[in-house]
Amino acid sequence: MATGGRSKRPEPAVGSCSVNIRVRYAETDQMGVVYNGEYFTYFEVGRVELLRAAGISYRGVEEEGLKLVVAEATCRYRKPAHFDDLITVKTTLEEVGRTKVAFSYEVSRDGELLAEGGTVHVAVNEEGNPVRIKGKLAGALGLV
Repeated sequence: MATGGRSKRPEPAVGSCSVNIRVRYAETDQMGVVYNGEYFTYFEVGRVELLRAAGISYRGVEEEGLKLVVAEATCRYRKPAHFDDLITVKTTLEEVGRTKVAFSYEVSRDGELLAEGGTVHVAVNEEGNPVRIKGKLAGALGLV
């Protein structure tokens, strides 16, 4: 019996994922504080691990002819991380569209929030033109 409504989109394979990272000396300034730009690298680590937990890899996405380019990135710094800290990056899938995907991030140390941010990515082809998210990535993100 038909419901008359639109079919519900499948759930993504993984909604969030956490990964631990040990702060390296090279990521800090002379005061031993993590340089602000390093948080975007931590976000990338979290994003890659979320996709891996969903059963796909960035390399696999690129092999299917897609690249996820960063269209927007934000970070709010709350407390500093230091050399040799063990930090946790929690990555959450926030929004999925036909051509874009958004993630949020929380960086913490022993449960204390250090930074939070977000990124928006647009799927593009080899020529750099926006394209519909397809293949394994679409399945992992709950688009199919």
